[in-house]
Amino acid sequence: MMASCAPLSAPLCRPQSHFSSWCSAGILLGALVLPLPVSPSGTCEPPPTFETMQLKGKPDRVYFPGERLFYECRPAYERLFPYSLSTFCEHNGSWFPIDEACTRKKCPTPQLKYGEVTSPNSSYMFDSEAHFLCDEGYHLVGRSILTCIRVGSNVRWDDIIPQCELILCSPPGKIKNGKYTNSYMKSFEYNQFVTYSCNPSDGPEEYSLVGESQLTCSGPDTWSSDPPECKVVKCELPVLEHGRAVSGIREKFSYLAVVIFECLQDFYLNGSHIVFCGGNSTWEPEMPTCIKGFKPTHPTKPPVWNYPGYPNPREFLSLEDFEDLDRGIIALIVVTVVLGVAVVCTCLYRCLQREKKGEPEVITADTTKQDKPTAPAK
Repeated sequence: MMASCAPLSAPLCRPQSHFSSWCSAGILLGALVLPLPVSPSGTCEPPPTFETMQLKGKPDRVYFPGERLFYECRPAYERLFPYSLSTFCEHNGSWFPIDEACTRKKCPTPQLKYGEVTSPNSSYMFDSEAHFLCDEGYHLVGRSILTCIRVGSNVRWDDIIPQCELILCSPPGKIKNGKYTNSYMKSFEYNQFVTYSCNPSDGPEEYSLVGESQLTCSGPDTWSSDPPECKVVKCELPVLEHGRAVSGIREKFSYLAVVIFECLQDFYLNGSHIVFCGGNSTWEPEMPTCIKGFKPTHPTKPPVWNYPGYPNPREFLSLEDFEDLDRGIIALIVVTVVLGVAVVCTCLYRCLQREKKGEPEVITADTTKQDKPTAPAK
């Protein structure tokens, strides 16, 4: 019984020994194959960064597959639904892709009564500007440009919202020896105007209104010009050596009286041929002079209408305005024009003569042909 048992038990023990060794080898091989999908280091690359959001808490030095990260919006930004604020480390060592999930916060929409608000960026979000402009007749109280800035984690305008207020002017200045209309009013609105006039004079000379007679309220406490003056203006008789006055001569020369001059023969005018009596009882511009010789082809003095206060200068033009050329050049032009006219007339005359001579010749030739007998054919 013992002898027969030995051969039967031996084969049964060998397969168990081989199976145990093969199992151990399979376990070892499986341990080597399973980590293959993971990155070589077994960790994920650094987490992604974004413009509008940041990591919650302190970042770790190492991240393993399956770990999840959470983000939060940066200051002055807010959550943009339905985008995600989290990601996780994948087995290939990369992070699951996500998009920007935050947007800039928006400042309160500004309102402006009697005006309008515009934005170059077409929005009032963080870092944007708001431009304020009032309607006509109103002026802006406050800054005309505001910026949406960050304060802590929120946003607000960097100054108070401006306002549009009605333009008003205080009464204009009073003048000596004169007055203005509506002097009883305590304030004047935009585009309202007053008209000044002078009082009657107690002496032989009347007062002249020197300056603008009408003032308009053009801005907050701002009139279109300074008040005028009422005073006696009297200029002396203007005398031009080697010249004469051709217009404007009178007994008295008061404010804005106009005189037009011309020079005698063989003299040309240096300066403006039109002068007027100014507010300081002097002739403006300065009196011209008559110089012997031919007039230069370029002006030697600025025209009178360049001077302030001159009244409608182009109403007093004379032939002097067109005498910019000297006599020699004028004579040459006249001779050239006359010769041209003579040549044209001569050409026309010759053409007419040729036509008159040509008509009889044609008629005679035709008649000869008709009257001449035809020779008989042989």
